[in-house]
Amino acid sequence: MIDLHTHSRASDGTDTPRQVMEVAAAAGLTVVALTDHDTTSGWAEAGASVEGTGVALVRGTEISTRTAVPDGGISVHLLAYLHDPAHPDLVGELARTRQDRLTRARRMVDRLAEDFPVTWDDVVAQTHDGATVGRPHLADALVAAGVVADRDEAFATMLHAGAPYYVPHYAPDTADAVRAVLAAGGVPVMAHPRAGTRGRLVDEDTIAALADAGLAGVEVDHRDHDEADRVRLRELATELGLLVTGSSDYHGSGKLNRIGEHTTDPAVLAEVERRGRLEVLWP
Repeated sequence: MIDLHTHSRASDGTDTPRQVMEVAAAAGLTVVALTDHDTTSGWAEAGASVEGTGVALVRGTEISTRTAVPDGGISVHLLAYLHDPAHPDLVGELARTRQDRLTRARRMVDRLAEDFPVTWDDVVAQTHDGATVGRPHLADALVAAGVVADRDEAFATMLHAGAPYYVPHYAPDTADAVRAVLAAGGVPVMAHPRAGTRGRLVDEDTIAALADAGLAGVEVDHRDHDEADRVRLRELATELGLLVTGSSDYHGSGKLNRIGEHTTDPAVLAEVERRGRLEVLWP
């Protein structure tokens, strides 16, 4: 049982990295990847929990990227596995993204505060030390203020990309990010490529171009994909020679996603480990 996409408090999950490992163990997983947004700060705590939980750890990051299109840009999330966390190019891009996320969150709070009883201090109260600030923290502040019932309602009504309170943030070009992950010795996999409820989707020609740039795989089995999506993504992966992964995108209580609800074939994990600069941390 291998789940290659989870989040902790280091970004927008609700569990500590250790708790992610403990939840993985309780769910019967043998391997889990910690892939917090634009940060590797949860790796040490998760790694220290491998022996105690008996769950192997794949160290990863979910990188926010953007692909240019004639009328703007499309957000693409790129999962990077087993890369060098100190590689200067990648470190620089992640730091720039985290800083712009922070200023973007402040701008969104300023807009929200015109209509709702929420302040920047309210957001800070929902954010753990060192975490990558994101819209989920704004959602948690809105929940705490009684404006919405949960994160899902916040995103459906006022935090989605088309809402008047939304502000975009910096993200590197997707193909450039793929190349940066490869330079850092990592394995780049496109997260939830058919998750249409999250916004606009890149087309298959773009995925093919990313494969030419070095994209290693696509996340196929994900709760935001229906059966037709999964069938077509598997066909596309075969056509392009890409690895196929499956995972939960677990965020603790922040989302309905349950850890281990979708999993990855052990042969795929073996190939990811073969290609990566780091090794999987086995108990």
